Amino acid sequence: MKNLLKAGAVLVSLASAAGISTSTFAQEFPVSVDHAFGTTVIVSKPERVATVAWANQEVPLALGIVPVGFARANFGDADGDGVLPWVSEKLSELGADTPVLFDEGDGIDFEAVAASRPDIILAAYSGLSRSEYDTLSMIAPVIAYRKGPWATDWREMIRLNAAGLGMSEEGEDLIDEIDKQITQVISGYPEILGKSAMFITHLDVRDLSVIRFYSAYDTRVQFLNDLGLKSPKSVIDAAEPGKYSGELSAEKIDDLSDVDIFITYGGEALIDTVKANPLTSRMKAIDDGAIVLLGNDPVGTAANPTPLSLPWVLEEYVSLLAEAARKVE
Repeated sequence: MKNLLKAGAVLVSLASAAGISTSTFAQEFPVSVDHAFGTTVIVSKPERVATVAWANQEVPLALGIVPVGFARANFGDADGDGVLPWVSEKLSELGADTPVLFDEGDGIDFEAVAASRPDIILAAYSGLSRSEYDTLSMIAPVIAYRKGPWATDWREMIRLNAAGLGMSEEGEDLIDEIDKQITQVISGYPEILGKSAMFITHLDVRDLSVIRFYSAYDTRVQFLNDLGLKSPKSVIDAAEPGKYSGELSAEKIDDLSDVDIFITYGGEALIDTVKANPLTSRMKAIDDGAIVLLGNDPVGTAANPTPLSLPWVLEEYVSLLAEAARKVE
């Protein structure tokens, strides 16, 4: 794999504790980007950009760059072509065909990534392990996450990936543009402001003894904060520091009395089940009917916000939250 290291692109991995100053927002090369595994230095502007993991391709696309390869969509892909609708629309806008799609059903396809001959690999939003990072780094310089696996919010995804492309200023402009859209949309739904929301990861209708939820470390919950909602104290207290998800025994369901809105994936049958259960039925949000159900569709996918999906479904998602907020008693 070592012979795949690109000439003209140098990777330097250093301990973050070494105190090295990096010019993350530099527009001229070389560019240095700090992340959880050290520091990556890109010595010249990348021309062939590959991305791995969920949605990282949306940053170069939003900035007018078509990657040579990116991960096949594995959720919310209604037509089964491996490309989500907002990505397909952007490719069409840029006059580009769909590039190579990496099948990550069994993990990163290192051979396929190498075959795309990238100058850089973007993975700011990912769950890369150290060994996966090291293997990818033998192919090309890698931009990884800073905080931890799957904890990079959409703004940080843009900042890190754009920095690796030498386009930090353009990345900041993109963030400002999306922030303005969020402000404009939520201004029309004042009823959601200040409400508390709990995002359930999954409810097993065969076993409701445990309530599993996303914590404030997860990007879905961070997005709710962007929209003016807050995390209930009960959920914050039940979460483990640094973990993007947690769980609570249904026997402690009364602790969730401070939850105004209940968000999860599933259909109407799920609601019937939780309302019939003697424990989950005691949740105030369930009793109020303040529930947002998401499916394997664009809105359900974009509840985990990304640069291109966010403007695509923002109005619809906020309207669903507002509908639930109006039921809070």
